[in-house]
Amino acid sequence: MLWRPSVPRRSGSSRRWLEPRRVDTADEARRSAANRREFRGGSLHSKGPGRPAHDACREEVSVTVTGDQALVGHTLDGRYVIHERIARGGMASVFRATDLRLDRIVAVKIMHAGLGDADDFRQRFVSEAKAAAKLNHRSVVAVFDQGTDGDFTYLVMEYVPGRTLRDVLRDEAPMSPQQALAYLDPILQALSEAHAAKLIHRDVKPENVLITPTGEVKVADFGLARAVSTSTTHSGGALIGTVSYLAPEVVLHRGSDPRADVYACGAMLFEMLTGRKPHVADTPIQVAYMHVNVDVPAPSTLVGGLPDYVDALVARATSRDPERRSPDARALLHQVRQVRRALADGAEDDPELAADLLPTSPRDSEDEPTQAVDLAALGSAADTAHTTAIAEPTVAWSQPAPVQPDEVVEKEAPRREKSRRGLFLLIAALIALVLTALGGWYVAVGRYVDAPELTGLSRDDAVKTAQADGFEVEFAPAAFSEDVPADHVISTDPAAGEQILPDTTITVTLSKGKERYEVPDLAGKTVDEAQTIVGSLNLKLGDTTEEFHEEIPQGSIIRVTNYDVGAQVKRDTALDIVVSKGREPIAITDYVGTPIDEARNGLQGVGFLVNVQEEFSDDVEEGRVISQQPQGGTAFRGDTVTLVVSKGPEMVKVPDLGGKSEADAKKAVEEAGLKLNATRNPLAGDGAKVRFQSPSAGTERRKGETVTVFLS
Repeated sequence: MLWRPSVPRRSGSSRRWLEPRRVDTADEARRSAANRREFRGGSLHSKGPGRPAHDACREEVSVTVTGDQALVGHTLDGRYVIHERIARGGMASVFRATDLRLDRIVAVKIMHAGLGDADDFRQRFVSEAKAAAKLNHRSVVAVFDQGTDGDFTYLVMEYVPGRTLRDVLRDEAPMSPQQALAYLDPILQALSEAHAAKLIHRDVKPENVLITPTGEVKVADFGLARAVSTSTTHSGGALIGTVSYLAPEVVLHRGSDPRADVYACGAMLFEMLTGRKPHVADTPIQVAYMHVNVDVPAPSTLVGGLPDYVDALVARATSRDPERRSPDARALLHQVRQVRRALADGAEDDPELAADLLPTSPRDSEDEPTQAVDLAALGSAADTAHTTAIAEPTVAWSQPAPVQPDEVVEKEAPRREKSRRGLFLLIAALIALVLTALGGWYVAVGRYVDAPELTGLSRDDAVKTAQADGFEVEFAPAAFSEDVPADHVISTDPAAGEQILPDTTITVTLSKGKERYEVPDLAGKTVDEAQTIVGSLNLKLGDTTEEFHEEIPQGSIIRVTNYDVGAQVKRDTALDIVVSKGREPIAITDYVGTPIDEARNGLQGVGFLVNVQEEFSDDVEEGRVISQQPQGGTAFRGDTVTLVVSKGPEMVKVPDLGGKSEADAKKAVEEAGLKLNATRNPLAGDGAKVRFQSPSAGTERRKGETVTVFLS
């Protein structure tokens, strides 16, 4: 973990740093080391003996790190209970706090101890509250209160949980044009409100753009904003702002207006689209020099597939000539929405829109004189600072700066007309200007060489090529690529052709090959289970249809329809699925009275099992269905339907009744299931026997029929 010191400040006879600043990456650490060297008389060298007399006003520095933990638990003005620190800047620290009066969580910005004695810092701190208080917009972090409690000067602001645009850039850049412009739109809405109120933000950067967990975008830290109606020329040679997003006219001390914010928004849009800042170098002076003398490249030169009108929008916003930029945030917002509509319509290119967006009266950069940059003012300009919840202000220390040749020309020009030595001074100033330009050229350009082209080379060939040109290579985590084979170079940082120092280490990103994932077997899984499975494989569920299924329960997946299980597919491929509705209910037809074969075939044909039972029936013809269970309604395939089939009437044999008494004959007939009809001879006594029967013994008759006998 590295800490980068911020801006030195004299406090009596002591020397100290105002704050430690965190450095999150190895590249930042390397640049921080370069930035700790100082500019002496317009040239860059390390500290040591023989320091020029004109630079004696600059302080030597010793590091003393002080914390804000003593503030935790303190109650400001009996109202704001301080909790943990959530951000620290050069001028103040920001704490999460509780407003006891309104019972809400707020963010409290407290000026660093000792700064209250400096009127310029105090005024700038308090001006933040006044500037932001003029703005009432959902995309502006609201300022609620401002005050002083003992040695503490503080602001109370809206607490915005979430992350910054810088965090989003680290995770998601490069972004699609639609995504980038969706972030830029509310930023421009906020700045439009500010510009309408004659306020300039002057420190627009990703760290000052907050994004809530719900995706709401808010612009923070109007601490550097000033009313347009007041003087916007910097004093003391100091640049206020972040070098990576400074407009050229600000670097040249020509003052600033809303177009400086427009330039910063254009630079942020470029970074969102490409994943890198418009100008990258080892020191702030080199970055500032490039802002003044080098056009921001078209994003399409770094990211393929961007429409021409997106390039034109970036070119318009980042024109080095402020006269050719959009005049304010509202105008740029109108142009952004034109582009968003074109993207929504699917326009790949729109020459008419691109021509309308491009800066008017294009200038020929080859015919432009190289601008001299104020080295003293840039010596202490800080780059972006890490921000957590509330964006940190970027602070520049206002100190006496060595007089630059171009300043001599500007200040002495009115005197040349009145002074007898005017010609001599003019010549001397021009000579000094040339020398300064030459020194600036060497510092910012002359020392640099082109980064080699390594894209497409194998790992070994890339190392050999870079080392042959005098560069070292380090490898970033490999990434997938649809076009570059595995273990070959996808990209480099710096990119090929960029101006870099000869001993620069080039960061190489190798390809892991095409990004493919195996289609899983989702059969039998619930939809929620499938969502988890495909999400872990970087896939997603697509269209869903439903079918009945006899085995897979309702709500579970039957199959994937558009890909075979085990197929290799791209990231975010949608898998269409069929979900079970459970077993299909089948209507039961009533087959009572129909022949058994017809009933059996009908029921088995729709999937039922048939259980056949037989019974005698005097009413139903043999072979037809007497009864059915169930006789109607619905059942599921594989369920059993019972059919009772008629065997016709039951037949019995007529018993032999000859010689039997009437009682015995009746018993025998009834046991056989028949009935007896007896006729007796009137002269016969109690001993009468059966002498005749009809039907005769041994014949078959339906059960229940009558047998007639004669007894005598």
